[in-house]
Amino acid sequence: MHTAISAKLIHITAAALTGAALLLGAGKAAHANQLVAKVSLSQQIMEVTVDGRPTYIWKVSTGSRGHITPTGSFKPTSMHEMWYSKKYDNAPMPHSVFFSGGYAVHATYAISHLGRPASHGCVRLHPDAAADFYQLVEAFGPGNTSIVIVK
Repeated sequence: MHTAISAKLIHITAAALTGAALLLGAGKAAHANQLVAKVSLSQQIMEVTVDGRPTYIWKVSTGSRGHITPTGSFKPTSMHEMWYSKKYDNAPMPHSVFFSGGYAVHATYAISHLGRPASHGCVRLHPDAAADFYQLVEAFGPGNTSIVIVK
């Protein structure tokens, strides 16, 4: 139920922000209808901005020793409400937003590891945060979403 309510609120927020940006005029709407997720590998956090406004800060787990998380700016390439890793023993990857080959932002059940590197290279989020992020990407669309990963 939390996810359903959260999804509705995200859709309403996205629509309201888009409408507000249109009312403010084109000059001030440079960030209108844009979702940016900035992942800091050094801080192990994801900062989400909606239309240029800071909206969420979540702990993440990225690549552990020997497993890189790619840096750069990416667009989502595919999304799956539930995905199972073909490379790592069918490991569950709920709310997957793929951004580069087999790399994705997705939920983890190992929430005690959030805030430090622990993955095989993906960006892991708390299940609630991953569901919210997934809904945001659905609402804004992959073309209006950027995933930026910095050292």
